[in-house]
Amino acid sequence: MSILDRYEMVCGVEVHVELATKTKIFCNCSTEFGGEQNTHACPVCLALPGTLPVLNRGVVNLAIKAGLALNCEIAEFSKFDRKNYFYPDSPKNYQISQYDLPICKQGWVDIEVDGEKRRIGITRAHMEDDAGKLVHSGETISTSSESAVDYNRTGVPLLEIVSEPDMRSIPEVLAFLEELVKIMQYTEVSDCRMEQGSIRFDINVSLRPWGQKEFGTRTESKNLNSFSSVRRCLEYEIGRQAELLDDGDEVIQETLTWDEGRGITLSLRSKEEAHDYRYFPEPDLPPLVIDREWVENVRQALPELPAARRERLKSLGLSDYDAGVITNTKALSDFFDEAMKRYADAKNLANWTMGEYTRLLNAQGVSVEESPVKPQQLATLLGLIDKGTISGKIGKTVIEEMFASGKDPEVIIKEKGLAQISDEGALLKIVDEVIAKNPQSVEDYKAGKTQAIGFLVGQTMKATKGQANPGVVNNLLKERLALQ
Repeated sequence: MSILDRYEMVCGVEVHVELATKTKIFCNCSTEFGGEQNTHACPVCLALPGTLPVLNRGVVNLAIKAGLALNCEIAEFSKFDRKNYFYPDSPKNYQISQYDLPICKQGWVDIEVDGEKRRIGITRAHMEDDAGKLVHSGETISTSSESAVDYNRTGVPLLEIVSEPDMRSIPEVLAFLEELVKIMQYTEVSDCRMEQGSIRFDINVSLRPWGQKEFGTRTESKNLNSFSSVRRCLEYEIGRQAELLDDGDEVIQETLTWDEGRGITLSLRSKEEAHDYRYFPEPDLPPLVIDREWVENVRQALPELPAARRERLKSLGLSDYDAGVITNTKALSDFFDEAMKRYADAKNLANWTMGEYTRLLNAQGVSVEESPVKPQQLATLLGLIDKGTISGKIGKTVIEEMFASGKDPEVIIKEKGLAQISDEGALLKIVDEVIAKNPQSVEDYKAGKTQAIGFLVGQTMKATKGQANPGVVNNLLKERLALQ
């Protein structure tokens, strides 16, 4: 009997999203990633005596946008609080966060797993400042003898999104996180670059015997930065908790770190409760009052969200799978929509976008944004194929050259002499030569084996280096063979 036959998994997540502002939440320091250590820090970041925070209006705007995209209520009145804890990457010895009056609450995100739709609740989303970064001497904090602190990230604006414990399987957790990341990207609330720590996941998971209503004791695994790590961490933690419960032991409520190399969770500290942080209102910031006009202006400016775009693409004839692949990233989805303005066959465009175009992106290791082939160029190429200027096979050669040179397809076709040959006079001599060289195929065709003509078409295409119009070749062959 498997673990999930004995126990039901209960999972909720906390997602820390770096907001896409140019400056920090309470000062004018740059939020740019990758600066030399401790160069994007000022007296406010470092909490020097006499400094005061000033709230960045852009942070509030992005928080409202994210909340609306997550179907949250936007509070007219919210406030900041001090979350007190002592840790070397927090120079203030507290974090400016929001506790009992967050800016966003009571939202939801719809997901679909194995054809079943689920609605995952959003408890809240609140603004806060990020801590610095510990630079460990070893591979992980647990294997390091010493750590240094880089304060560049201190004060970078975060939105912490807290879900309800509504997820009951690992695929549901991954589907929720993937949809959440897409929403943040589509709204441009965050670039969500996981490799840079722009979005980080804390996973709360517990087990309970099937039929039990009360939740089991949960653990929290901190700062996971990839979907793969989330999956592996959950698999390990579910197994670990199940083994404890099977042996009659108790699961300890604690905060864990995920050791990617060893594939295990390790204890960091006992899990804190709210009272451990001694929250109290931030005295240096006034309450935040948001009028309805501000909220409605943000609502009107919301872009098309991933779920809506998937439905729109399906209405154009794309399958669930195709629509899902195309909308997987905002960049690819925008590329497709831009190409659609110039080429109306959505299904054929999707096939080329997911096929040759994506293959070449991966082969060259470039993103959609870096692609030398622009949407209008792909649309033009497909139009040329449809008109018979080139064949689909030649089209694959042309798009490779487009990636290599960045040139328009018409230019490449002209320079390399790749235009499809449709002139019957020009093809007739080649067709006669193919017939003469392949008497057995001719006899097979006359004997009723009509598939033999396919071989002859192939030989003609080979002789013309793929430039012959297959339809014209097929007709000429039938005409010439009928005369023999």
